Amino acid sequence: QVQLVESGGGLVQPGGSLTLSCAASGFRFNFYWMYWVREAPGKDLEWISVISINGDTTYYTDSVKGRFTISRDNAKSTLYLQMNSLQPEDTAIYYCARDTYRFKYSRDFDSRGQGTQVTVSS
Repeated sequence: QVQLVESGGGLVQPGGSLTLSCAASGFRFNFYWMYWVREAPGKDLEWISVISINGDTTYYTDSVKGRFTISRDNAKSTLYLQMNSLQPEDTAIYYCARDTYRFKYSRDFDSRGQGTQVTVSS
């Protein structure tokens, strides 16, 4: 079955950096656009970034543009999120997710992992 396992979260000071990873298994990773989404305390799930199948197209929500970089390694079936200049408002549980459909960007995702906590605090 589909498995997505996020890692790399932790506690970091404002202005710091973290790199998240998401190990995928149980499906053809290179058939899907992949997402990072996050859920902050008391807030709705927020889409923050998406990457195309071969990695040549990426999109970001405005609040992370210029600070976060999404990437993927299809040979390793792994998705990454490099996060720089972290701010307290980035505190959330971060999830990777798979597009609902193969070979297309549908803006709809499914199969989230269990998430990794990112806390930005001094």
